[in-house]
Amino acid sequence: MCSATGIGRSAAHRFVQLLEQYGYIRSTHGAAYVLGPTLIELGFQALYQSPASAVARPVLELLSKKYLDTIHLAVEEGGQVLYVDKISGSRGAEMRSRIGYRMPLSKTGIGKALLLDEPHRWQAVFDREHGQETPPERRKLFLERMTSYAAEGSTLDLEENEPGIWCVAAPVRNGSGEVVAAISISAITPYMPMERMKALQPVMRQAALAISKKLGFAEAAGFLA
Repeated sequence: MCSATGIGRSAAHRFVQLLEQYGYIRSTHGAAYVLGPTLIELGFQALYQSPASAVARPVLELLSKKYLDTIHLAVEEGGQVLYVDKISGSRGAEMRSRIGYRMPLSKTGIGKALLLDEPHRWQAVFDREHGQETPPERRKLFLERMTSYAAEGSTLDLEENEPGIWCVAAPVRNGSGEVVAAISISAITPYMPMERMKALQPVMRQAALAISKKLGFAEAAGFLA
């Protein structure tokens, strides 16, 4: 800290003590420091100040209760997926995602949903996240799938993000029609055969639309009928 900031050793020590006193950092076994409870609390406050987070929770809970699988809400932040809410499934399998976790856009169903309205970005995002040396056929398959997903209004993750996990996602829009968030439902493959994924696509579109309406998106729709 001293070499990086130019602060003297005694001043740096007092500064660290002050941060620890107010809960911004905490010591682990008297050596290394990690984020303290105050910073963690502020982080969660920032996440839940998102309008999408505030209005989506009841819809996410309905999906979780009815379908028993893991439900996510995410936004795009810094060119990545940022998970802002999660309800774990009740079938025993836990996924590595968590609130505040970041993932690639092109490798996740929810990330693809966030990109759905921006075909001009698809190839650039894919190349950035997979590398320029990725076989051209993989890029072509991604672009073909994205074109199909855009036409359908929902996206799929076929184990591209996490082995054994399939998911269905859909975009959430604001009053201007812009995609501002996305939701997904995920499960291990025994609980998510392709037939069920196809059946869940209209469900997730309707759920996303229900949230979008609360954000001012002007299109009438039923939900979980």
